[in-house]
Amino acid sequence: MRNSRILCLLISVFACASPKTTSETEKVLFPYKTVGSVERIDTELNSFIGVGTEIEVIASGFEWAEGPLWLSDQNALIFTDVPTNKVWKWTEADSLSLFLDPSGYLGSETNKKEPGANGLILDTDGNLILCQHGERRIAKMNSPLSAPTSDFTALVSDYKGDKFNSPNDLVLNNSGQLYFTDPPYGLDDWDTKELDFQGVYRLDTDGSLTLLLDSLNRPNGIGLSPDQKTLYIAQSDAQKARYYAFELDESGDVINGKILLDATPSVGDELPGLPDGLTVHSSGTLFASGPGGVWVISSEGKHLGTILTGQGTANCTFDSEEKYLYITADAYLMRIKVN
Repeated sequence: MRNSRILCLLISVFACASPKTTSETEKVLFPYKTVGSVERIDTELNSFIGVGTEIEVIASGFEWAEGPLWLSDQNALIFTDVPTNKVWKWTEADSLSLFLDPSGYLGSETNKKEPGANGLILDTDGNLILCQHGERRIAKMNSPLSAPTSDFTALVSDYKGDKFNSPNDLVLNNSGQLYFTDPPYGLDDWDTKELDFQGVYRLDTDGSLTLLLDSLNRPNGIGLSPDQKTLYIAQSDAQKARYYAFELDESGDVINGKILLDATPSVGDELPGLPDGLTVHSSGTLFASGPGGVWVISSEGKHLGTILTGQGTANCTFDSEEKYLYITADAYLMRIKVN
């Protein structure tokens, strides 16, 4: 899924992204390319994705697109390309532009497999927070979103003196507590792995760090329920491809947990991909990447259906009004209209 491709970052009429047009007539004549399909397992899915709704490819040419984040004030989406160490920006009006380079590794090594930033989020002050694979840390971009630069301040880079593996994804609660996962995907063969586990952590506003979980083999995507009482984690392990739900107490500590849904039986060549990034709709329904594309899962753990992208799918997010679900899937940026 992460193999390099000789693909051009061009926005063409019939290939993958929208042309820059000046009228609605032109947009009808030159629509986005559509791919894939929607598998409907339960009729409840129709309340989120109307029958006949298509998946649009709005940009392409990436090595492994990840970390989509909607910027409401710019009406724009930014997302990472982890192997190339870049963050890209997409808008309906201006298509694709480079947002940040470098994004996750600031050193001089040239043979790193996944050096770039992965998950992105805004803190309570509107600052961009990045999971920096190459630097093995969580960092804040010091410049404003309107004028991004590769100037960062590390928020946390180790647990009790041992470097993180490669922080992957993160979510922020209403109190400003930051939850993040730390699988080993960003480590190269020559890197020293200093922790003997893959952790899930909480970083509090006073800078204190709490290890919440060390029992998951490959914790990856992470999200919170609308009431902030449940922490969802996707595990990218082909042998235990699962979505977990962990109950949180008032302090933000894990009380107990359960397997919300086990996707392991669906893992295989016919359905590329594993549980990876996820986002939670305001209704409490999960939209989580998994075998075949994006799985739509009720808060009770019922698989309602799958947005079949045809690609290994990394992550997804909504715009601020939940009109579209934006999907990063291997070399592509996609979207699908949501009810």
